[in-house]
Order: sequence, then C-alpha cells, then structure tokens
Amino acid sequence: MTIRPRLAHLALLLALACLFLFVGLGDLGLTDRDEGSNAEAAREMVETGNWISPTLNYEPRFAKPALVYWLMSGAYRTFGVGEFGARFPSAVFGVALVLLHYWFLTRLRGAQAGLLGALMLLLNVEMVAIGRLALTDSVLIFFTTLALYGFWLGIFGEGRERHAIWLLYVGAALATLTKGPVGVLVPLLAIAPYLTITRRWGQFWQRGQPIAGLVVFLLLAVPWYAAMLAIHGSQYTASAQANTIGRFLTAIGGHGGTVLFYIPILFFGFFPWSGFLPAALFAAWRDWRAAPLAPRLPSSPELDLFAALWLIAVFLFFSLSATRLPHYIGPLLPAAAILSASYWQRCLTDAATPGLRASLRLLMGLGYVLGFLLAASPILYARFLDQIAREFPMATQTDLGLGPPVAGVILLIGVGLVWHFGRSEERRAGAFLAAGASIAGLMLVAIVIVLPRFSHYFIKPPQELAYAAGFNLGPQDRLIAYGTPKPSLVFYAKRKVIMIKPGEEERMRAHLGQPGRTMILLPARLRPQVPADAATYPVILQRFGYVLLASEPIFNLPAGTAAPAAAAPH
Repeated sequence: MTIRPRLAHLALLLALACLFLFVGLGDLGLTDRDEGSNAEAAREMVETGNWISPTLNYEPRFAKPALVYWLMSGAYRTFGVGEFGARFPSAVFGVALVLLHYWFLTRLRGAQAGLLGALMLLLNVEMVAIGRLALTDSVLIFFTTLALYGFWLGIFGEGRERHAIWLLYVGAALATLTKGPVGVLVPLLAIAPYLTITRRWGQFWQRGQPIAGLVVFLLLAVPWYAAMLAIHGSQYTASAQANTIGRFLTAIGGHGGTVLFYIPILFFGFFPWSGFLPAALFAAWRDWRAAPLAPRLPSSPELDLFAALWLIAVFLFFSLSATRLPHYIGPLLPAAAILSASYWQRCLTDAATPGLRASLRLLMGLGYVLGFLLAASPILYARFLDQIAREFPMATQTDLGLGPPVAGVILLIGVGLVWHFGRSEERRAGAFLAAGASIAGLMLVAIVIVLPRFSHYFIKPPQELAYAAGFNLGPQDRLIAYGTPKPSLVFYAKRKVIMIKPGEEERMRAHLGQPGRTMILLPARLRPQVPADAATYPVILQRFGYVLLASEPIFNLPAGTAAPAAAAPH
C-alpha cells in the first residue's frame, strides 16, 4: 500500500481517538477514589515542589510510583490545575497506544490488519474509559505494549529493526515507574510462556541482549525507588509490600470478587470484538500447531500465539489476585485486538472460517444483554434506589434521564445489523461497520449525555462545597468531611481535609474545640448525627443532598471566584 492510504488511516485513527478520548475530558468531576487520589497527589507535588515523595492529603502516599504524578504535574503547569490536566496524560497515552498498535500491525501484516486492529483497540468501553480517567493504567498499558512490541521486533527483525529490543527494557522500566512491579511483570507473563512453548529461549539469549538490557532497566527504574527507600526507610518498604504482595493476597479497599470476576469484564468491556475472542484463541493455537516450528517471519502464526499467551497469562494473573478492579486487565487489550483483527480479517477472505457463526451469535448475545440492561435502566435504577442513595443523596430526587435507554436502543439495532451483514459473505464487511458504529454511538451518548448528567447530580455537589470551603478557610482553620471520605474533596478544597466516618464522632469533637474556624461538609441526611458541639452550626451552602456547616457564618464568595455552577444537564 502506498503512503497516502496509510496517512488516511492515521488521520482517521487520530480523529476518532481524539473524539472519544478528548471531547468533554475536563467537564466531569473527578471520581473517587483513584481519580481523586491521583489528581490530588500530583497537585500537592506542584504545590510543595517535592518531586520525589508523593503525598495525599499532605501525608506520604506510597501506593503508586511517581511517573504519572510527574506527567499530571506537567499538564497542570500547561493547562492549569483541573480535571482536564489530571486526565490529559491518560488521553495522550491512549491516543499514542492506538497509533503504536496501528504501526506495529501495519509493519507486520499490512495496512488493512493495522486499521482493523487499531479500530478494535479503540472502539470498546474498557479502552475509552481507561483513556478518559486520571488513572495510571493508560500510561501502564502504553509502556507494557511498547515493551512487548519491542521484544517481538527485536527478536524477529533484521538489520536496524533489531535495535527495537531496547524498547523491551525501556518500556518495562517506565511501566515499573508507572505502577510498580506489575510494569515488568506484564511483559514477563507474555514473554516467558511464549519462549518456553516455542523453544526460543536460545534465540532470545542471542538476540535479546538480556544482560545489557537488565542494566538499562535497572538504571531507569531503580533510582526513584532507591531515593524513596533512603528517605522513608522501612515505612516505604512495608507500604510497598502491602501494595504489591499484599494486594495480590488480600482484597484491599473492598475490591474483591471471585476468580470469575474478569470474565464479564472482558466480554462486556471489550464488546463487540470480544465475540470473536474464543474462536480467535482457538485459531491461534490450531494455526501455530499446523505451521512449521521455525519460521523467522514475525507475521507467521506465532504472532497470534504470542498474543494469545499474552492475553491468557495476564487474564489468569489478575483473576488469581485477591484485589480486583475492572481496569486491571487493561494490559491485555492490545493482545485481544491483535487476535480479533486477525480472526476477522480471515473471515473477510474465507467464507468457511471455523467458528464464524458461533462468534456472531456470541456477539449478538452479549449485545442483547447489554442493550436490554441499558434500555431497562430506569426500572433497575428504581429497584436499587435505596442502595444508590446511600452513596449519592440526590438519587431519590432525580434519574438517569433518557441517555441509557437511547444507548440501549442503538446497541440493539446495531447487533441486529451485525447478524444481518455477517451471515452473508458478500455483505460481511458491513458487519464490522455495524459493530463499530453501534459501540461508537453508545459511547458518544454516554460521553455527551449520560456522564454530564451523572456528574451534575451525583459527583460535583460535594466537590463544589469543598471548593467553596477551601476558598474561605485560612491556614489555622479546618475542614471536616463527615460521612463522605472522598480524596477528590482535598483536590477541590486545596487544603488538608479531616476525614471522619459515621461512628467516629468523638474524633470530630476533638477538632471542634480547637482555635480557628471549622467547616463540616456532609450529606444532609447525616446532619442529626453530628456532635452536639456542631449541632448549632448553620448551613451556609448546600448542593443536591450535601450541606456545608460553619462554626462562624462569615462566608465570602466574591464574583468571579466562587465555585462555578454545575453545567446544566443535557
């Protein structure tokens, strides 16, 4: 293919990636706990000038390494401290990942495979969510993928392409600076089974520069950890152990679940392309078994085998971990996109591709389940209203609007078209367009309609009160968050927040008698539970089920400096 069509592909991918990852990126309030914690740790880094030791609520934060905080800090300096700056690194690395994926597959399998794979990697809920949140995962996925693609090109490439092997060690080191040991573990989980099954350990030792590569890895990854150990000693060691081995062995923060937790996450998070994964995994193993064992070309069936082992190993590792969150399996998404694109490309050229109809039926089944759940969201919302209201006080006075049912209808129509086109050899290409358009439509409805409404009523109210409190309180004053221990409140207040849970009223009472002003931010339903010392505090501001109390009713919000009013819901 000439350069011009590839430029057209890149322009299309860049436009779509920016559409799904950047539109409205800073409009939504920060979610808790991870977004609020990460954004605030970076803000405190800018405020204090301490670029080595991250803090959260002005106390040491050892849960994550510093690289993402450095990236966020740079965005704050460029765009200002806010939601957009906090999420900017995730969006940028999400776009970069899509382009890297296109380049890799185009280099090995041609532009059509590159375009299919890149679109599949982008057009799914899991990838878009990771790329729009102030988390470490988008950066982690980019660097682990860079490491694995560098490994593949370094082992199988010729000439200058062999230098790509250094990307394995650089990518793994930067991934380790992004999220700790998992940054090097993900590449190892993919590479070790592949080298073992294909008996290529010798080839890796000859071409992989393992000794020099290890030195490069250590030079990049170790200095920050060594500095933290020198500064904090055993305190950092204990915390690091708790956040690595402890997180694997014990559910932290209530994020547990069974070993089956990630099955629905993968099938619905990577929908619609997840419908092809079972057949694609089987085809990868079958084709490799049928191929000669020693092909040197990296476009051989071994690439699909490598992607299959990458996906399976990462999936099993996080399934066995006691702490589980939906975005943890993000590093397997590029592998899933390689497999799905390879299988679908075969379906376009071979009418007798094994498993095609079963894959289409699985895709339809997943789509109908998701579509009907969205269409029935008003009923489900009413059914679980009491549980929702415990976390979001405004839930009893509003609803989710028409966005979810509209998204459900779009999805139901889309999966019907997938079946209509997919079962016909002549019209099969239309099935890909229908699947991509339906998931794109669903995500656009979520980005433009559903999430702004959710943020307006459920996320922003306590954050607006925290902003107002922080604007009014002086250095000797204090802000107490009662019954709403959200790290994002510290971000908006721009000061230390004393977090008090229901049942810890004695702790609150100890702070009430100290010199200076006191403000208490709490859900309105908890006001009768505050200690008697604060029972007479007047309500000076309220937002959608949250109230702000003050020991002194002096409250100043000059024009132009008040917390901006939440945008009207769409």
